[in-house]
Amino acid sequence: MDITELTVHELKEKLDKCEITAEEITESYVQRINEKEPDINAFVTRLDEDAIKKAKEIDTNKKSNKELGNYAGIPIGIKDNMCTKGIKTTCSSKMLENFISPYDATVVNKLLNEENMINLGKLNMDEFAMGSSTENSYFKKTRNPWDLERVPGGSSGGSAAAVAANMVPWAIRL
Repeated sequence: MDITELTVHELKEKLDKCEITAEEITESYVQRINEKEPDINAFVTRLDEDAIKKAKEIDTNKKSNKELGNYAGIPIGIKDNMCTKGIKTTCSSKMLENFISPYDATVVNKLLNEENMINLGKLNMDEFAMGSSTENSYFKKTRNPWDLERVPGGSSGGSAAAVAANMVPWAIRL
């Protein structure tokens, strides 16, 4: 079974039945990112070590019957224009390349802190979301995982490409 090919609902069902752990899921996605990212360029910032650490904490808390969110242990990618406390939020711009957000955006707080989802990283986009191809990122051009000679489109191309390449089971984009 390739964990990265399961839907979010299938991942949740297997977690709920203790057939797989959050750590196994997260490590599978990190491995998939390692394989695909050099060709696709979907990520601006990767959080591999933090993600695995959080997955282990979730597994421990689950064994202790602690209250967790409905999607606790499910990884996600977050578009790089969403503020994430203590993590770079660049909007794929040189101007913000070293900006570390002092707070989480409300949606990020709900997903990562209330639901206990696992952030695999910040996803590439057109600079300040002003574009339609994800070719206008300061950092790198995102490629379509189904045809590397094409773009994934949108200002949320990193999110689209990461989901299409099974590097994340889902992504938040605004």
